[in-house]
Amino acid sequence: MKIKPLGDYVLIEPEKEKEKTKGGILLPDTAEKGRPEKGKVIAVGPGKTNSQGKVVPLEVKKGDIVLFTKYGPTEIKTVDDKKEYLIAKQDDILAIVE
Repeated sequence: MKIKPLGDYVLIEPEKEKEKTKGGILLPDTAEKGRPEKGKVIAVGPGKTNSQGKVVPLEVKKGDIVLFTKYGPTEIKTVDDKKEYLIAKQDDILAIVE
């Protein structure tokens, strides 16, 4: 399934959390893990329409690694490949990691 965001929405593939702590402790699958705050941009919408009716392009692009607000994006899961993605407004993206 192909997902194409509309307006100023961005499709993000969240970064998988490490299953090992800095101290070397392995975390089991049953351990409660926090929601990711970093991911890779998979697709972007055309941009936001301003008050004059012109489309303002987004600052992020496909392939960017971004930091985003923890609870801003909406989780979605594809039926075909059972992958989990996040869809967020550009306003929920805090920074691009360079």
